[in-house]
Amino acid sequence: MTKARDAFWARGYEGVSMADLVDTLGIASARIYAAFGSKERLFREAVELYASDEGGFAERAVAQEPTAVRAIERILREAVETCTLKDRPAGCMVVSAATNCTVENDSVRELLAGYRARRAVLLRERLARAVEEGELRPDTDIAALADHYAAILIGIAVQARDGVSRKRLLATIPPAMLALRAAAA
Repeated sequence: MTKARDAFWARGYEGVSMADLVDTLGIASARIYAAFGSKERLFREAVELYASDEGGFAERAVAQEPTAVRAIERILREAVETCTLKDRPAGCMVVSAATNCTVENDSVRELLAGYRARRAVLLRERLARAVEEGELRPDTDIAALADHYAAILIGIAVQARDGVSRKRLLATIPPAMLALRAAAA
């Protein structure tokens, strides 16, 4: 499954043909269809694998860090690290694997849009908790702040995909954190 995940991550849903999957997985297309039912189902499972492993950094940070500031800073750092892994495709699978699709593949585009929307909700919920706990001022515009960090995460993924170095991407984190630090109580 990791080989299929990496193929979709590197070239996107529409960029990976069944012939590519046969070559990548080393099994006949009939066996792929028997195991997964369709290329889309295989893709969905590859996305689930990505989201539970490399792509699950935000959920882990929110669950493990005691403050919103530490959680978001960790999310940004781990996004950079994930998007610039040496042994994986550059960027984020959820950001780049299906942003533009034919009408026939709208369900794939919508799947990934849903993952991105859930990330924004996760950020918004953590920021709301930070307001409730007194970490952030009561008048903090948590929706705008969550959208700000969701946009930065997408930007990190795109820039990493374009070859921007890990060092340069990590250097964007301190200025990105200024918005959250300004909202601190």
